Amino acid sequence: MIVFFDTGKAAGHAVEATEHAVEAAEHTSGGMPQLDFSTFPSQIFWLAIAFVLLYLALDRYLIPRIGGAIEERKDRIADDLDMAARKKAEADAAMLAYDKNLADARAKANFIAAENRAALDEQLAKETAAQEAELDKSAAKAEKQIAKARSEAMKHVEEIALDVAADMVATLGGIKADPKKLQKALETARAGSAAS
Repeated sequence: MIVFFDTGKAAGHAVEATEHAVEAAEHTSGGMPQLDFSTFPSQIFWLAIAFVLLYLALDRYLIPRIGGAIEERKDRIADDLDMAARKKAEADAAMLAYDKNLADARAKANFIAAENRAALDEQLAKETAAQEAELDKSAAKAEKQIAKARSEAMKHVEEIALDVAADMVATLGGIKADPKKLQKALETARAGSAAS
């Protein structure tokens, strides 16, 4: 079998094919392939596959890891807050215990000071009473000695007064005075001064 090709037709087809190729090249080289409407169905298909794969990757791997990290951080923050609250409560309790101990120490110091003051006051009162008693004894003894000395001095004063009076009478009057008369005159003068 011998097949004859029509060279004119073949040449026409070749020209048409070449023109289509040039048009296709112009289409693809002149614009963005994403905006070529003839490729939209395949682009949408691959977009859906990429979206599903991305969704699965996020859902299976990334989101659980991020969620776990967030939960771990939240738990750590809660633990830290609980520990801070415990430490604050311990610090408050320690401060209250310190204040109580300080107040107890002050009260004990005041009590000891009051006891010491009372003991010192009592000792001072005893010593003062003993000193006063001793001074009273000394004063009584001194008063007795003074009274004795006064009475002795008075005896001497009377004797001197009688001697002076006798000398005055002898000097002024030229007479010797009788000591018994002078004694009576002195007693009369003393009685008159005591009455007034």
